[in-house]
Amino acid sequence: MEIAVIGGGIAGLAAALRLRERLGPRAGITIFEQSARLGGKLRTDAFGEGYLEAGAESFLMRDPDGSPSPAAELVRRVGLGDAIRHPATSQAALAVDNALRPIPRGTLMGVPADPASLDGVARPDLDRDRDLGGPLLAPDEDMAVGALVRARFGDEVVDRLVDPLLGGVYAGRADDLSLATTVPALARAARVESTLAAAVRAAMAAGARSAARGAAGGARPVFGTIDGGLSRLVAAVAEAAGARVRLGLPVRSLSRAGGGWRLVVGSTRDPSTVDVDAVVLAVPARPAARLLSEVDRAAAEQVGVLDYASVALVRMAVPEPALPALSGLLVPAVEGYAVKALTIFSTKWDHLRRADGVALLRASVGRYGDTAVLQRTDSELITLARDELGRLLDTVLPEPVTADVVRWGGGLPQYQPGHLGRVAAVRAALAAHPTLAVAGAAYDGVGIPACVRSGEAAAEHLLDSLA
Repeated sequence: MEIAVIGGGIAGLAAALRLRERLGPRAGITIFEQSARLGGKLRTDAFGEGYLEAGAESFLMRDPDGSPSPAAELVRRVGLGDAIRHPATSQAALAVDNALRPIPRGTLMGVPADPASLDGVARPDLDRDRDLGGPLLAPDEDMAVGALVRARFGDEVVDRLVDPLLGGVYAGRADDLSLATTVPALARAARVESTLAAAVRAAMAAGARSAARGAAGGARPVFGTIDGGLSRLVAAVAEAAGARVRLGLPVRSLSRAGGGWRLVVGSTRDPSTVDVDAVVLAVPARPAARLLSEVDRAAAEQVGVLDYASVALVRMAVPEPALPALSGLLVPAVEGYAVKALTIFSTKWDHLRRADGVALLRASVGRYGDTAVLQRTDSELITLARDELGRLLDTVLPEPVTADVVRWGGGLPQYQPGHLGRVAAVRAALAAHPTLAVAGAAYDGVGIPACVRSGEAAAEHLLDSLA
């Protein structure tokens, strides 16, 4: 049996490992990755005297039901359980009105259970959230997060609280992002409750009950990472999967060939064909849509709707700066800064703290629909980020001893309202091709656990079909 995994990010790697675990050593599994390395948005770079993440920095340890997340389970399955590290602090701040203010407690992705508790951060319109005699959402309805919260709590709650929290995850705007995809617990509660405050309280209570069940043996950390960097996880999963890895080879077309599939791979001048029994397609939406166009045009069109945001990460090693005891901060777009978020790695993670007092900072620049700032050169972005961080932190940041810029062009999917329906339509259309499965952030959410779950589910789908 020969199976192709197109895409060597964590979703594709998780699919390859699950296939190997279930099929054993005799199955032929090949990972095709267009770039020169595996891992996708998981990349650890040498930085100064140590290392720093170039993409994702951590993963959720628990699922919403309190059970270990797919990422935590994966880490342990590949023998890295002893390398898991947890944040030394999770206290972050919002930059509002030229001051750093604690992110209010009792919110769900910034949407408050008690809108009157936001003193100093936002002034909600308390008269809007009235019970009109029915649920906020119909059973299958979806809408933008911003549209719902603006209608119920007013603009400031969105602009100063919800937007920066969503932007920190998706680099997108609350007015564009799907409620059902980005805050699913709130969407479920909104289909029952008649006010937004009640829906937030219900969603948070359900989450607390699940967390309590999962923490029966005691409190557990929310986030984790790998000592030595997340590239260790990439390498460990690839080794455990035992797949053939073909780097620098784009897959140019995908078509039916007898009872299986034919891939055309390599350069346009020197392509080659590969025939396989089954395929996991774990690449971003646009290349996925291109490959699907020869298989199912309707599915390809649904996949191709998804848009992406581009971001730049400015990394700096700064000698002995005057910094607050925070893991980082978020900056609302209405504050007028290019920097939208800062992570203070050397404060957040004990294992990255340096004895010489050098702080490791990573500033995120770039919001969906606002790409002008990303046209600047690396040196210009470093200067801009250093200047803005100095103003945000009310200090003068010393000249960095090491600094660089990591650019992720089209790196973060923007889930517009109706995303889940489109994904369901794609998978329904592909039911006619049971030995082809799609996986990754284009369908099932951002974050390492979501991508791992998506890759494993795609593998299970193929296993069922092949059986």
